[in-house]
Amino acid sequence: MLPETLLCLLSAALAAAQSRQKLSLNSNTAFSPSNTPNPAVFTLPSAENLAISVALCSATTSQARFFVTNSSSSGVPSSAGGTDVYEIQVTGGLGNWTGTFADGGVLAVEDVEQTSFELGVSDQDPIHGLLPGTDLPLLGDTTSNQALIFSPAFFNVKLVVPLYPNYTLTPANLSQPSLPPGSPNYTLLISPTSSSPSLTSLPQTGCMLASQKSTGTIASESLWLRDANGWRTQWLVEALAPATNYTAYVIQDSTQVAGPMYFATKSASFVCPLVFGLPYCPAVAYTVPLPQPLAASGTRVYTAANVPEQITTPLLSYLTNFTVTLSTFACGRDMYSPIVTCADCQRAYRKWLCGITFTRCGEPSPTNPNSFTSAAPDTSATGVSAVQPKNPNDPSAPQKVFSALVAQSTDISNARSPTLPAMGSAYSMLLPCIETCTAVDRACPNLVGFTCPTSQFNAAASYGVGYTDGADGDEGQGATGGSQDRWGNIWCNG
Repeated sequence: MLPETLLCLLSAALAAAQSRQKLSLNSNTAFSPSNTPNPAVFTLPSAENLAISVALCSATTSQARFFVTNSSSSGVPSSAGGTDVYEIQVTGGLGNWTGTFADGGVLAVEDVEQTSFELGVSDQDPIHGLLPGTDLPLLGDTTSNQALIFSPAFFNVKLVVPLYPNYTLTPANLSQPSLPPGSPNYTLLISPTSSSPSLTSLPQTGCMLASQKSTGTIASESLWLRDANGWRTQWLVEALAPATNYTAYVIQDSTQVAGPMYFATKSASFVCPLVFGLPYCPAVAYTVPLPQPLAASGTRVYTAANVPEQITTPLLSYLTNFTVTLSTFACGRDMYSPIVTCADCQRAYRKWLCGITFTRCGEPSPTNPNSFTSAAPDTSATGVSAVQPKNPNDPSAPQKVFSALVAQSTDISNARSPTLPAMGSAYSMLLPCIETCTAVDRACPNLVGFTCPTSQFNAAASYGVGYTDGADGDEGQGATGGSQDRWGNIWCNG
């Protein structure tokens, strides 16, 4: 018979093991000072591959440490170490550890104090995390008090490739396809960059960021397929302050964080309204030099419901005529390229035509008011428009990247897009990126006769040159590598 002392110890150990809170597989459990068990020890389920994630939900200077063991003989893991005891390193409020838990395991927390946190247990990817830098929120554009923002793409659409002899191209007046079968639960969070504490100084976790107050009012929220990258959630945010820097995050399913992304609203004198939600021009989501929408429409933006017909009628006519011309080629039978097809050609032309028709407004940065062309460039302008000398009186001075902005007068006869009605005030035009033109040139057969200006001659007179691609066309070797970045810079209309 076992000694009474040993029986008591075994009984106490068994009671402690039975009192441990069990964390279920594929679950996320929230803990606060009021419901964290003492001691903070948890039982983990068995799984061939178990991902354990930690998310701090409070802004306190937490010293909490998280330890895990996947051995049934190691007891309670702690800072004392031991065989098969591992610490989950927490950085920026996030931590995760993945391993094999054939017989389950134990997780323990030390120095909890007043820390609120979440524990995620999954046999797939970690429940908590930061989405990769390629999955950031996407800025459409801003006015003085509005912003158009997109979530990361979440559902790829397989492009239908027509086949010969029934090679049918999409109609000019394109419609959005059927909505995806489901979408993540996205939450948009916006705060002035100068706020204290700033969002970036907090734990970069969904639970922490979601507890912060978001600035502005969401006027509309919808799903939108803007390009081949896939469906996104689209937000129109109003009630922002003019000439203010903002920080934005998108939180997916309360646990995955995309961001930060930065943007600035335009000055109070900025007059161009937002245009978006055009199925035939799905990538148009920016400000355009148009008169303000009629008050009777009850909106301060243009969508397919109220955009002037004098713009859409010729645009759809141009696209229809181009499609007819393209169809004279034996699409799907005679291959003019091993890489692209007539459908690719039409898509590239649609994007180019929409970008040319709907001229984009812009505004120089308040911190760099001279970083744009003060007068329209000469028709023979050459060179790379992306890079200009910092000091025009000293060509050897270090170079800076300037946006492809060109000042425009109120004279509508000189406007790039003749179908736009007169806005009645001067504005700055953001030139389209040259890549929108060269994409058509590359994707289309020679018979359509589409050509683009080159940087050696006059491309910089009408396009932003040298931003995405190099001056000689080297892909991705331009001054910025893209038409815009996460910091709110929009270099050219891409």
